[in-house]
Amino acid sequence: MDRVEPRSAVFFDLDKTVIAKSSTLAFGGPFYRGGLINRRAVLKGAYAQFVFSLAGADAVQMERMRAQITAMCTGWSTETVHDIVRETLHTIVDPLVYAEAVDLIEAHRSAGREVVIVSSSGAEMVEPIGEMLGVDRVVATRMVVAEGRYTGEIEFYAYGEGKAEAMRAVAAERGYDLADCHAYSDSITDLPMLEAVGHPTAVNPDRALRRAATERGWPVLVFSRPVALSARTGQRTPVVTGAAVGVGAAVVGLAWFARRRALRTG
Repeated sequence: MDRVEPRSAVFFDLDKTVIAKSSTLAFGGPFYRGGLINRRAVLKGAYAQFVFSLAGADAVQMERMRAQITAMCTGWSTETVHDIVRETLHTIVDPLVYAEAVDLIEAHRSAGREVVIVSSSGAEMVEPIGEMLGVDRVVATRMVVAEGRYTGEIEFYAYGEGKAEAMRAVAAERGYDLADCHAYSDSITDLPMLEAVGHPTAVNPDRALRRAATERGWPVLVFSRPVALSARTGQRTPVVTGAAVGVGAAVVGLAWFARRRALRTG
């Protein structure tokens, strides 16, 4: 049976909303073994994952870390990154998907809504993850590539108000009323994303978002059961490949590094 034409949309953040970790930091080990990052960066990533669920985000620190990470990525070969992620995507990402998120995605699709992932991670990573999850559309950070290498420039940063602007563009293109749309996220940095729709929900919220959700009377959900998609379907999830997979996603790691400062001041 053909799917009914969507009447509205549901927008999902990715990290800690659909998957249990930062999609970028989860690839720290493979990137290190592939020679893209050093041991110090791996240790920073491990610490960032530790504080991931405890802290909020700081905009000033976010901008500082964005500059540092984009500088680190400058000159990386897209082919090298493509090869690393192609070999590890199934092992790294598949086991991180929240069962509750998959159920929620399926429920919204059944209700006739277009499912959109809106993530600060790079489009080269989020698109194959989105295909793996069966979503309809992906909005993500895009980095500039020249002659097969990352220039360190960002074409579009899907962060903060940028996410809300992209959602408004999707709604205008598809004729959706955002008042009829839903959105889910874990981070206070996604407050513009949640405020853009008529039905916002906080998922595994950081302290600042939990406070904002309480003040606004928004629902709060807790997702705690990461289950491999292959375990749900009984089949191995296909590894979707694409040029330059994952380097643009390095930007999302900024949020978790930035939270170290917020943890101290929150």
